[in-house]
Amino acid sequence: MRLELIRGDITRVDADAIVNAANSALLGGGGVDGAIHRAAGPELLAECRLLRGCPTGQARLTRGYRLPARHVIHTVGPVWRGGADGESALLARCYQSVFALVEQQGFGTVAFPSISTGVYRFPIERAARIALGEIRKALERMPSLEKVTVVLFSDADLETYQRVLSGDGGSSGDGNV
Repeated sequence: MRLELIRGDITRVDADAIVNAANSALLGGGGVDGAIHRAAGPELLAECRLLRGCPTGQARLTRGYRLPARHVIHTVGPVWRGGADGESALLARCYQSVFALVEQQGFGTVAFPSISTGVYRFPIERAARIALGEIRKALERMPSLEKVTVVLFSDADLETYQRVLSGDGGSSGDGNV
């Protein structure tokens, strides 16, 4: 099972890296971003200040500090504005940027939240299709990538990702591939 979908708390995942759905300032915020910053401790904020932000669609790497994950990859997803402003391409670019860092660093395990589907209001089903498509591409081209976990906040989000995964010819719907 190189792809796993779970409901849970990404701050408790033991992986080479977890992905933070960050804002462009990288200085913490609400949702996943705030939870990661709180769990990692003030050292994460101090390192993020040195990065001086991150544009939408790109990614930046920091240490994990007090998290079980050794690193945090911060990526800035697009705010949903109806779909005509290139939001889908920007969201795909987030995953591509993260996987570029994963490959560059030689990480074997990475965990993602559902990027942009919280306060940025990206439609969850569309986001799931983009996320799972980019994850599959990365798994196909990166044999050293042992496991990608998508950590969903709610049962409804998990069910959406499972439905999209099984509808795309993935698994039997159990959330694992």
